[in-house]
Amino acid sequence: MGEPKPHPPVKLICGMISAHKELFDKAASLLQERFGPIDLKSHVIPFNFTDYYAEEMGENLRRIFLSFQKLIRPEDLVEIKLQTNQFERKFLYPGTERRMINLDPGYVAAGKLILATTKDHSHRVYLGKGIFAEATLRYYKGSFRPWEWTYPDYRTEEYIQIFNQIRRIYMKQLRDMREEMG
Repeated sequence: MGEPKPHPPVKLICGMISAHKELFDKAASLLQERFGPIDLKSHVIPFNFTDYYAEEMGENLRRIFLSFQKLIRPEDLVEIKLQTNQFERKFLYPGTERRMINLDPGYVAAGKLILATTKDHSHRVYLGKGIFAEATLRYYKGSFRPWEWTYPDYRTEEYIQIFNQIRRIYMKQLRDMREEMG
């Protein structure tokens, strides 16, 4: 019989999508106040893989990714997603319920990239409080790789290189933690 063991801490990430580039810094500031220092901020990437958000958020959407220095417990993802949903409500188009920014938290672990979502699907696991988790990428043979359900943008070499870079930072943090513990 297998014995339950604590999971190592994981690396919190957050993707942001908006047509208003100035909101990236405002949202990043809120996220940093809540989750601590940012240790990676990607360049701004055009978000032109789908028009899913166009009606709500507008045209000419862009995305950036952040990762946070402080590692988290994987089970904290539910509360983090609920918190980012609250942050999104601070940036609504005036007089509407339409978001001006989308915040997508998740985490990088040694073998996977997990995203939190409020939408159920056959490949998502319910975590609680209306939040699901999706293994969006897997780490295999030296790089992140997509699954059949992986969003088209997360399949791109550009995104994969960002997550590989975040994983390198994370793996160094784990090594440093082990060395500190003796």
